[in-house]
Amino acid sequence: MINRAIAPQILSAAKTYPFVGLVGPRQSGKTTLAKALFPDYTYVSLENLDQRTYAQQDPRGFLAAYPNHCIFDEIQKVPELFSYLQEIGDQKGMGRYILTGSQNFLLHRHISQSLSGRIALLSIYPFSMGELSSASLGFDQPEEYMFTGMYPPIYDRSVAPTNWYPNYIQTYIERDIRDLTQITQLSTFQIFLKLCAGRIGQTLNLSSLARDCGITHNTARAWLSLLETGYIVHLLRPYYRNFNKRLVKMPKLYFYDTGLAASLLGIQSSDQLNSHYLRGELFENFALTEYLKHKANTQSNAEFFFWRDQAGREVDLLAETGPSLSAIEIKSGKTISDDYIKNLVYLQSLFVNAQTELKPLVVYAGDLAQTRSNIPIRSWKALPLFP
Repeated sequence: MINRAIAPQILSAAKTYPFVGLVGPRQSGKTTLAKALFPDYTYVSLENLDQRTYAQQDPRGFLAAYPNHCIFDEIQKVPELFSYLQEIGDQKGMGRYILTGSQNFLLHRHISQSLSGRIALLSIYPFSMGELSSASLGFDQPEEYMFTGMYPPIYDRSVAPTNWYPNYIQTYIERDIRDLTQITQLSTFQIFLKLCAGRIGQTLNLSSLARDCGITHNTARAWLSLLETGYIVHLLRPYYRNFNKRLVKMPKLYFYDTGLAASLLGIQSSDQLNSHYLRGELFENFALTEYLKHKANTQSNAEFFFWRDQAGREVDLLAETGPSLSAIEIKSGKTISDDYIKNLVYLQSLFVNAQTELKPLVVYAGDLAQTRSNIPIRSWKALPLFP
């Protein structure tokens, strides 16, 4: 088993909360990790029809049959259980239940209603670059990561990405979305997914997305919300604090895994990425996910944003931690250019008299490390890197 960086956080949470919730996309390794960390716990899958029916029809009897130290897998299948778990959570005992859910749609709502203050909620993402490298499964070029993606089955089973992702899309994304929202326009939803992939790294324009897909604005908003809470897409919000000038207000659209996005774009090999029109955006997405995984794995309180003004000046990633603000430019080129730092230099000028400390950094697809105008420029191999 590939060691997961978040494991110490989960073990610590089990000592201080009655419930530990592991959420994240399907096939990101939640069940495997839960079983490995809690080998003595009874495992109960609520995707099993008999177990699910038992839990639905007699929740008290079901929980009485599993009074302590259980892993309830895909617990969102039986949302009725949450109110009964609340009663158990008020009793003594930490780490009694490990709850996993890949459909975060229902899970968050019921947790906020029933288990607030009683559960530690941790996100399990596909592998990080560091996790793969530590298992000697890393790659030498960023394009290989971007194309292959990071989902565990691709590495556990040596499945080709071109075979695995279409099945993932069909079996999991479409099925889960349809189960939760009764979507009948599956062919249209498939088009919607591909259109989202084609807008990767771009400022979200819901009206344009809806028009191109042939659906209403409200439908596009609802579908995007499902993909976001289901850990398929990530919306990076704009940074607006401490600025008087007009800034872009809409979020930018990314995927939690570039391999999934590449599959939706019809990319068939890592070599194809070298000349693909979205190469820059996919590299930016790849770097962003490394930062998101670092935040989850370390339980950091960092908040992530992007910055762009009406003149088109943009900094790809701002990481805010207390009084410190890291400004990170992400460049897919492999040769360092002065253009890499110009927007950071401009942003620095806006912070000259600000109370917030701005720390600039460039991460690029090359190998060398340099410093220009006192701004460090570092290789993608050091991701996730902070100034």
